[in-house]
Amino acid sequence: MKREYSSEENSSNTWGNCSSDKSKMWAAVEKEDELFGLLGYTVKPSEMAEVAEKIHQIEMAMWNAPEDGLPEFAADTIHYNPSDISSWLESMRSGIFSLPEFDSSVDPFLEYPTTENSCNSVNISHQMAVDLDFGSDLIAIPGKAIYPVDHSLEKTHQPPAKKVKTSSPPPPPSLCVGDSVGGFAPPRSLIVDSEENGIRLVHTLMACAEAVQQEDLKLAEALVNNIAVLAVSQAGAMRKVALCFTEALDRRIHKASTNLQDLSINYKLQNHFYDACPYLKFAHFTANQAILEAFAGKKHVHVIDFSINQGMQWPLLLQALATIPTGAPTFRLTGIGSPEQSDSLKEVGLNLSQFSKQMNFPFDYRKIVVNSLADLDATMLDIREGETIAVNSIFDLHQMLAKPGDIDKVLKLIHDLKPQILTVVEQEANHNGNFFYDRFTSALHYYSALFDSLESGDGISDEDKAMSELYLGQQICNVVACEGPDRVERHDTLVQWRNRFGSAGFEPVQLGSNVHKQAMMILAMSGGNGYTVDENNGCLMLGWQNRPLIATSAWKMSR
Repeated sequence: MKREYSSEENSSNTWGNCSSDKSKMWAAVEKEDELFGLLGYTVKPSEMAEVAEKIHQIEMAMWNAPEDGLPEFAADTIHYNPSDISSWLESMRSGIFSLPEFDSSVDPFLEYPTTENSCNSVNISHQMAVDLDFGSDLIAIPGKAIYPVDHSLEKTHQPPAKKVKTSSPPPPPSLCVGDSVGGFAPPRSLIVDSEENGIRLVHTLMACAEAVQQEDLKLAEALVNNIAVLAVSQAGAMRKVALCFTEALDRRIHKASTNLQDLSINYKLQNHFYDACPYLKFAHFTANQAILEAFAGKKHVHVIDFSINQGMQWPLLLQALATIPTGAPTFRLTGIGSPEQSDSLKEVGLNLSQFSKQMNFPFDYRKIVVNSLADLDATMLDIREGETIAVNSIFDLHQMLAKPGDIDKVLKLIHDLKPQILTVVEQEANHNGNFFYDRFTSALHYYSALFDSLESGDGISDEDKAMSELYLGQQICNVVACEGPDRVERHDTLVQWRNRFGSAGFEPVQLGSNVHKQAMMILAMSGGNGYTVDENNGCLMLGWQNRPLIATSAWKMSR
């Protein structure tokens, strides 16, 4: 997201004074609430609950207004956002509940003209323009809550303002209230400038996360309700990701059931995610190429797949091994899954066996059912003398961080197997921290990029896109709403995984040029626009708009 400021000649003393005082206003932000301060509002942290309550009271009054509406909010009246929001809300609330004749033209808390005619006569300068394209990953939202502004980008792109459609031509960016319909009206879009709404939406999400961390659930609930209203004015990826995080926050606040990890459904959703975007294909192709190179010259090879799922990764490796010019090795595949997958694991074996017979390729398949990878034992794996072992983990190991000691058990088991290679693909994100606010911020950026890549993809069926969004939404809910052992989506960064593997007795295997070629081929097949592949100390990272999202790494026993 990109934030820019347009500059024109001032047409009123009000705007001139506003411009001259801008530096003073930003200097004072640190003393006020940061998120509201970034939007030009003056709200002390101690006033947050009071502000939320006033907003709630005003909304309820508007929703339940009679057919002729509230006289305080005539259809042709425009209410601009003042800097002192608490005082302004109080004046509005007092006007509604005492029902005096409201003359907004003399309201001391309104900085700008309040009638449509006078508003049209004002040459509004310093209007903020914001690019809500999530491809830029929110990096230019100012303030410590997200990231600092990159001013070097401001001269290169100035997007046009976006407006929410209304029943009549909207005035300049403002706070508008239309007539109510019937006794109870659904939440209406109060802010007609969708770009201003976009900034407010993001910062309201962050304010809600902060309230949750502070265990101020009353404020958090009020903010969640506002998030749902603000999201209505957005379109595409921003709206979808905001609604996913809103649901997750609501579940956490109300301690609703958060056990959304129905594995049978999750694997079906994952199939749609596989078809919709290149992330899983990248994982499978890069891991396969690393395994193929590690098996060069070997006569008996054995792959242990920590989550075989539907077995989509292995037909291409079977084909590659079967066509080795010097002769195909014997190949064993051990597929591991949960009890819920028992039937599908059997079906995967039958399908792969049939595929290998068509190529006249010796193949042996064995399934293992366990509740957790931490329950695996070397005796279950039927390791045979003289065979070369590869262990494959695609988005599995981060779930072992949910229970203390589980990841150490799994890494010790792998070490005891003495594999020729260990291939690991994990999300490049930091969702394993103890502080909820930091985890929420990281997740918001991460999934915003994923949703944006889905939204920008060409040739994706509506079904694949919808099911992929549901698949990602389940992950968001787990990251945000769950704690303790129920929070299994504990994604960690490549740096952290390097430290763990190094401590467990592994050293990295440099992924060669052929692995990189496989990655680039996948992107070419997927359209490729917006995706990036970067090398990171021998590992490969797939990203969207230069933001790394998943990382493939390979490991072997330390010498």
